[in-house]
Formats: sequence, structure tokens, C-alpha cells
Amino acid sequence: MHFELTQRFTADVADVDDALSDPAYYAVLTDSPKLGTPEVLSREADGPIVRMRIRYRFSGDLSSAVRAVVDPAKLTWIEESTHDSGAHAVTFVLRPDHYADRLTASGSYRLQAGADGSGTVRVVAGDVKVRAPLVAGAVERAIISGLDEHLQEEVGRMARWLDQS
Repeated sequence: MHFELTQRFTADVADVDDALSDPAYYAVLTDSPKLGTPEVLSREADGPIVRMRIRYRFSGDLSSAVRAVVDPAKLTWIEESTHDSGAHAVTFVLRPDHYADRLTASGSYRLQAGADGSGTVRVVAGDVKVRAPLVAGAVERAIISGLDEHLQEEVGRMARWLDQS
């Protein structure tokens, strides 16, 4: 299932871009209702290119139909991302720690100045594919909905983090 999600930050592009490749930013993301605190596993910089590996854990509620197919305790994954600060662009792949045969997800986003020249707009586009009889579409929609919720919550978290930095 293809998705496209948009967020608007009040900070400028360079500040948002820098935060998204800074491990210290992820360490303060402790209050998400559906995700545990992200764990930065690695960060490698080569000029304007930064490669990161971040582990996430789903901590929200799942319907009984979804729980019949997956164990909520095993809903962990690693986001492998490549940040290009020169282009203000990121590509990512999600690598499930479990159920790798049932889920593939990848995408990209670009940061750009808002239409009025202020703030930052991030448009995230990607694809999620779940292989599970009868519930695949529902699980894909739930993943995309949860991602959208998480990214919208990140707008406020980013503003607070940048204010404190």
C-alpha cells in the first residue's frame, strides 16, 4: 500500500534536517503513546551523508484480529536511513526484527521551506506491504495510520527539542 504523509514544522529546514540526524534528538522521544523510546544503534557520517540505524518498538494496542497473526512483544524493527543534508532528503527501509517474511516497508522524504518561505514541510512517501491472509489490508492501514500519528506528534516534539538545544 502506497502512502504519502505531510508534516509542517515551525523551524527552518537546516535545523529540522540537523535534528533528524542527531542521536541526541531520538533520546528525548520518550512520550509517544504507541512507540517506545527509539534506540540509535549506529550513526556514520561521510560529508553531507549520514547513515543511521534506529530500533523502534511498538507499544500501542492492537486489535484481536492483528494479535491473532502477530505477537505484540515481537513488533520491533530497525529503520535504516540515509540522510543527505545537501539535498535535505532521506531514504529509509524498515527491517523487522521478527516477521521479516510478512512485512516490507520503505520510503523517502524531502524537507523544504514552507510556501511562505518560513518553517519546513516534510512530505514522506513510501510503500508498506504486509503478507497475512485476511488481515493484510487492515494491518497495512493500521501501520500507515500509526506512522502518520507518530509523524504528526513529532512536530511538537521537534519544536520542544529545538527550543531546548
